[in-house]
Order: sequence, then structure tokens, then C-alpha cells
Amino acid sequence: MSVQAVPELVQLPVLRAAAMAAAEVLAAVGSGHDGLSEDEAARRLTLGANVLETRRVSWPHVLVRQFASPLQGLLVAAAAMSFATGDQLNATIIIAILLGSALLGFVNEYRAERTAADLHERISHTVIVVRDGKERPVPVRELAPGDVIRIGLGNIVPADARLLDAVDLETDEGVLTGESAAVEKSTSPVPEGTGLAELSDCLLMGTVVHSGSARAVVTATGHDTEFGQIATGLAQGLPQTSFQRGLSEFSLMLLWVGLALTAGILAINLLLERPFLDSVLFSLAIAVGITPQLLPAVVSTSLAAGSRLLAKDGVLVKRLLAIEDLGNLDVLVTDKTGTLTEGRIGFEEAVPVDGGDPERLAELALLCCELDPAQPGAAGEGQNPVDAALWQAHMDLLPRVAATRRLELRPFDHESRTMEAVVAGPAVGGDGLRILKGAPEAVLERCAGVHQGARDQLEALFRRGARVVAVASGPPGKADDDGLPQLSLAGFLCFIDQPKADAQVSLQRLAALGIEVKVATGDNALVAEHVVSVLGMPEGRVLTGVEITGMDDDELASAASLARVFARVSPEQKARIVTLLRSRHAVGFLGDGVNDALALNRADVGISVDSAADVAKDAADVVLLQKDLGVLADGVVGGRRIFANTIKYLLMGTSSNFGNMFSAAAASAFLTFLPMLPGQILLNNLLYDSSQLAIPTDRVDQDQLRRPAHWDIGAIRRFMVVFGPISSLFDFATFGLMLWVFHAAPEEFRAGWFVESLATQTLIVFAIRTRRIPFLRSRASIALTASVLAVVALGALIPYTPPGTLIGFMPLPAPFFLALVGMVVLYLVLVETAKHFFYRAADARAARELAAQGIAPPAGRMKAVHASHARVHRRAAPFLVHTGRARVGRAPGTGTAAGRR
Repeated sequence: MSVQAVPELVQLPVLRAAAMAAAEVLAAVGSGHDGLSEDEAARRLTLGANVLETRRVSWPHVLVRQFASPLQGLLVAAAAMSFATGDQLNATIIIAILLGSALLGFVNEYRAERTAADLHERISHTVIVVRDGKERPVPVRELAPGDVIRIGLGNIVPADARLLDAVDLETDEGVLTGESAAVEKSTSPVPEGTGLAELSDCLLMGTVVHSGSARAVVTATGHDTEFGQIATGLAQGLPQTSFQRGLSEFSLMLLWVGLALTAGILAINLLLERPFLDSVLFSLAIAVGITPQLLPAVVSTSLAAGSRLLAKDGVLVKRLLAIEDLGNLDVLVTDKTGTLTEGRIGFEEAVPVDGGDPERLAELALLCCELDPAQPGAAGEGQNPVDAALWQAHMDLLPRVAATRRLELRPFDHESRTMEAVVAGPAVGGDGLRILKGAPEAVLERCAGVHQGARDQLEALFRRGARVVAVASGPPGKADDDGLPQLSLAGFLCFIDQPKADAQVSLQRLAALGIEVKVATGDNALVAEHVVSVLGMPEGRVLTGVEITGMDDDELASAASLARVFARVSPEQKARIVTLLRSRHAVGFLGDGVNDALALNRADVGISVDSAADVAKDAADVVLLQKDLGVLADGVVGGRRIFANTIKYLLMGTSSNFGNMFSAAAASAFLTFLPMLPGQILLNNLLYDSSQLAIPTDRVDQDQLRRPAHWDIGAIRRFMVVFGPISSLFDFATFGLMLWVFHAAPEEFRAGWFVESLATQTLIVFAIRTRRIPFLRSRASIALTASVLAVVALGALIPYTPPGTLIGFMPLPAPFFLALVGMVVLYLVLVETAKHFFYRAADARAARELAAQGIAPPAGRMKAVHASHARVHRRAAPFLVHTGRARVGRAPGTGTAAGRR
């Protein structure tokens, strides 16, 4: 029976529980071997859930972040000084426009961060709990002190717990202790004062079950766990991805350009003996104008919009920036089961050797499962898919074997690829029986007298694509010459997992996106080859785990590039393959098993599924709600679309925006008045940025989606040098028009340049957004077109409005707009011509680089990850209430954002 409610919920520190006997711990937390009752568990949950809160997404925090730019701070200080010295109007206008810009960024960033939090909440994590004497899965956040849990290979320990019983249990506690070796566990108490690294009778939240299985009683949850105290103390983000580093480099480049212009303009204005405060305000406004003020909002909006679209298709992104990384992939290493096949393993037949009884073979296999058939209420839940299929197909045999007692069990491990049990009872004879079950190659090595007929039988099963498990048995005490129990082969169990009907189409989609798919599986090479052949995948070399063991890194790197299938590979070999492939490619790894976790961590993008083992799901960056390569292809396209749209905004910032600010710097040197007042520059910048917030909705040309795109700061710099001066040419033409044709006063001059600069700045997006001919061969989205035209129209109207007069504009003569139309058309034609030659030169440069290298340039990048910090962040994922903000790191000096694990 379940234990009755205790008056108060007391979290029992694991350091104290470790020195107590298991019965004392059960009493201390008010529980028993049958666990808590459902009512008592619910009561305890009202006193605190098993969660770790991250930094909250609070609107004040996001709002304050909008004012993190030093340039903005200086501008506010200068405006305050201007206000204090009597120029209240101009100072008020500057502050109002800065507030409007901050509000615009705040709305978009806050919405993006809420999206990230909502997506995180959809990723589920469960654990097997005993309540009212029955086992059932519950979400990890619903664990309470006193709950009895059952864990096995690959589980992430969901709370601090005291062991009740354990079978060959080892855990990886490196996330807490830094030790790489697995720690053996037992139920014997340890002396008082034992250190955290030596608590052999306890399980610690966040650690991973390396082998074996156990039952334990939860002693502490959430913040009261040892892991919780570490994880909740992490206030910093993780190292940057290549995407963030690219954003930071770009922002830093513009910062230095802005500082140079600012210093030059300030010096010129002071030399011309203009008022000091006016000169400072103008210079700082220029600097703010050239910095990408809304880059965080554009990036966040793009990523959030992309993540929402992917979520509708069943792709949950654990970190928003993984979307861009997903778009960079050119190699995908995937497991076979559930990805290329249906993932529903069904028992096909028992094939005994030497004319044995198929039912007897099935009985032996049932007795060598992790779940004991003799256990009351055993229903086969929580087992691996192969054993679950075996139980489902032989429910009628369970009563026969229920009287058999289990004496020993060695759970399955990935090193031996087998599991072993010793049983006794009427069905197996009085002396008992040792049963071995696992991969046929491993089982056959332990068997004596296996004849060639049995080996031929096995090969025939492999060739037809069956998944085969071998079973052997023998006396418990009889050993061979190596000291291992002597066994006889009993036969083979055949399971079938059919290739997916739509897998071939999905593979073709990935190939069209320039992604090469490689299969890494624990199955036999013949089985993997059969599936690959049925799906029509390109031919390639098949590497086995044995062959990989004999290769050094250079040999394996070369062989892995040509291989299509990696068969019978261990977890360490999968990780090694991924690491070596990354030296030449951007590599994604798709896996859902315990043995995939290491490779998931090593990949540029780790991809798992919602039904995966906890350790695999939490090592991944992207979680698929269904294991479907077609959905993954959608994710790749989404990543490339987001990257392309972000680059559009950056290229605009380095062309027209830079050109206009350069024009202002030059004009201030020969004009007797400021070419534009600080408030007018900031208003221009605010309107321009507002028009670009629709960029995330823009269409992307198919040729941009067919291949991965990567950061090239050199190319962006060259773009700025080529297209910035073109923008300045038309600014100078406007200066001449206003001064020598219209003989404009300063207020009219400023209005004319304001309207022209805003028109050229914003309309240039139609040319920059595509390498094709705009409007004819590539059309912008309706939202982007509408926002750009609306801003141009608003800018043209402002000089005729009272607010326009207030900030220092005069109405413009009608002929000006005829000249403006002509200049804009000529500007777009000139930009289109320059674009043609620019991209032709860029293609030629890329071809020369490829020819010089003789190979494809490295697309992969080695992750600069502070290991322990990153592991704590990832391991904390199951226990987080994701109120934390999307980790979008700030670029230097601009208030712009760039975040990753």
C-alpha cells in the first residue's frame, strides 16, 4: 500500500540521505516501496514542482535592453544638455524618436522571446513512477519527494534520489563532478560527510544512467537538488555560433566606420566654428544612423516567425539560432530505424537452429528481458522496442514463464551489445539456466559448436532485411577456456521494420537541397544495405565498426566522405565519424537513442524526436514531433530563408544607409549649415528601419535555397565599398538640385534630402533582395512591398504636415518630385547594373578559390564550447520552466543582438 500523507513536505538533502539506510529514507520522506498515493503526490506538488526557472522573459528587461547602446546613451546625454541650455524643442524631438525606435524593437523582440518560451514548453520529458503500487509514466516536473522511480539505460536522472535496489548500475556524473569515468552504484549507505563525487548509494539530478537499472525514492526536487543549485546560478549565455559571430563582426565593422565618421564630422564642424552642442548632436545622430538599430528585432522576428512555421510542421527548435544552423547543413548523418523505416518494429518469427521448438526459443527470450515476467502487473511498458514487440507477440506465453525466478540480470549495454540473465524454476530445470540475448555477431562469439548451416541461415535473414536478435543458453556455472560461461546457440528472433513509403521522396528533397545523407546504424551491414537499396539511395562504401576501429583519423576522414552506410558502429564511433566529417562539412546528426547522445553533441546541429530517450532529446538542438526527413527538409529550407532575409537587411545597412551617412559627413564640410538636423536624421533612420521589419516575410528565390549560405564579412565589406558610393552620388545630385536649381533655404534643403534619402534607402531593397531582375523575375512579398511604399509615401508627406514644420522642414515644390522619380529610377538601374558585375566577379572569385584548394571549402565549423557550462545548460533542459529569454547576445557598441549553447 501507499504511505499516508505526512504533515509537511520536507526536502531531504542527498548528502544526508546517503548516510541513511533505505528504510530510514523512505520513512523520512513519508513513502514506501509502493510509492505515494496519487492524492498525496498531488498535494505535495502544490508545495513546489520539480522545475528550475531560467531568467524570466519580463517586458521591463527586454525594454531596458533597447537602450544598451553606448551611442544612444551619449545621444540622450547630449540631448539633455541641449535641453538644459535652452533648445528644448530639438532635444524633445530627439528623445521622442529614440523612444519610438526602442518601442519598435521592444515589441518585436518580446514577441520573439515569448515564441521561444512557448516552443520550449512543448518538449516533453517523462519518467516511470510507482504510485499506488503501479508503474506509470509522468512528466518530470510532476515528481515530488517520496515518489519511487524506475530508471534505466540512457535516462537522465530527474531528481536527487536514494537507491532502493540496483542492477549493474553505473551513472555518468561528469556534469556535476567533472569526472569522465562512469560511477558504480549500490544500495549500501556511505559514511556521514562523504563528498558529492562518492555518493555511491544515491542518484543526482542531471546525471545520466550509463548502464544497468534501478529503483529509487526521490529525496529532493527542483532548486533543492545539488544540480538545481548549480543550474540556477548560471546567468550567462553560451558561446556564440557562427551566425552570432557573423552578426557581431558585421556590427563591429559598422561601429568602427560610424566612429570614424563621427570623429571626422565633429572635427570638421568644430573647425568651422559651429555650435558645440549642435555639432555633437549631429555627429552622434550620424553614428546612430549608420548602426543597425533594429538588427536584433529583424533577426529575432525572422527566427521567431521561422520557428512558428516549423512548429506547425512538427519541428520544435530548442534554441532559435539553430534554425540558421539547420539551413547551413550539407551532410546529414541519420540512424535507420524510424527515419528511413516505419519505426514500428514487429515480431516476425522465431527461427530455432537444429530443428528446435520456436515457442521454446521465444520463452528463453522472454526470460531475458529487462522487465521480469514474474513481476506482478508486468505489462511490458518502458522496455526497448525489440523487447516490447516480443512481449506483444507472446502474451500467451507469459503465464508459462511467470513461475520462473530471476536470479541475476545484466542489462543490455552498447559495448558487448548483449544482455544476460540467470533464471531458475520448473520450466528450466532445477540447476537453473543462463540466457544470453543480443546482436548475432556478439552472441555467436560466446557460443560453442556453431555450424556453418546456422551462419548461412543468419545471413539469409539479414539479406531479406530482417532485424535479427540471437538467443543462446547454457548451465549457469559452466565456463569456457576464457572463463566465460559456455553457451549453445538456441536460434534467432526476426523482427521487421518496413521502409517508409515517403522516405524516398524525402531523400530526393534533401539531395535537391545539396544535402548528402549517410546512414549510421547498429544493425548488420547487409540489413542496412537492403534498406538503402530499396529506397534508391546513391551507391557508396559501407564501413563497419570493425573497419573503423582499424583506421586512423586521416584514413577515416577520407573513407567517411565516400561512405554511404556505417554499420555496427558504437556510440564513440558515431561521434568520431561526425567530428571528422565536420572538418569539411556542416554536419547534422539525427538520432533518438541513448547511443546517439555523444554524436548529437558533436554535430553542428543535433536533431532528435519527441519520443527519443531523454539523453538524446536533451543533447539535441532541434526536436521533431515526428521522425520524418520531409519535415527536416522543411527545416533546412526555413533556415536558409531566414539567413537570406537577414543578409538582405545587412546589405541595405552597408549600401544605402552607409552612403547616406557618408553624404552627410561630406556635406557638412562645405555647407554653411547642417545638411540635416539630428532629430531629422533619427526620424529618417526610424522610418527606414520600420520599413525593414517586414523583411522576415519576404520571398526567397529558389536558387538561394538550393545550397547552404555562410557568412562572408569580406563580401559584405566589398558590397559596402561598391554600393555605398552609388547612393552618395544621388545624394550629391540632390544637394545640387536643391542648392542650384531650387535655391533652397536650409529648411527646404533638409526636407528635399530627407525625402530623397528615405526613398533611395528603402526602395533599394527591391534590387538587393535578389540576384535576379526585380519585379519581373523576382517579386517581393506583399507585406514588404506595402511597408516600403508606405514609408516612402509617409516621408514625402511629412514636410507638408505640422509635425514636419515642428522638426524643421518646409514644403517642397512639385517639380522636386518629378526630379525625384527620375533619380530613383536611374538609381535603381545603376544599382542593378552594378549588381550584375558585382555578383559575376564574386562568382569568379569563388571559382578561383575552389580551383586553388582542389576541394570544396570547409563549411563546417568547430564549436567553441566551454564544455562544463554547455553541458549543464543542455542537461538542465528537462527541468526548466522556460521563462528565460532567447539567448540573443549583444553586438559590440550598437545595442544589436546576435545567442547559443
